[in-house]
Amino acid sequence: MEKHFFVYILANKTNVATYIGVTSNLPARIYEHKNHMDPNSFTAKYNITKLVYYEEAGSDPLIAFEREKQLKGWTRAKKNALIHSMNPTWSDLYESLF
Repeated sequence: MEKHFFVYILANKTNVATYIGVTSNLPARIYEHKNHMDPNSFTAKYNITKLVYYEEAGSDPLIAFEREKQLKGWTRAKKNALIHSMNPTWSDLYESLF
């Protein structure tokens, strides 16, 4: 079975701090963030646990990592517009994965 990769954006409760990542198992990875599996991580430190955006990046991990890098280079305004295009209320999309 072919792996598919996802690029995702998490936000904290007030939508001030964000985090962009890549994974091949989106539900499991978001679970790890929500439960602070790595207590020393950036997401744990700033309580960034709300999944506000995700996109499938295909089966090539290099393309997924390039997309992650691209998004990380965007201005905050451009990232906000991307999130708003999929999730205008910035609600937690985690439950919708199931």
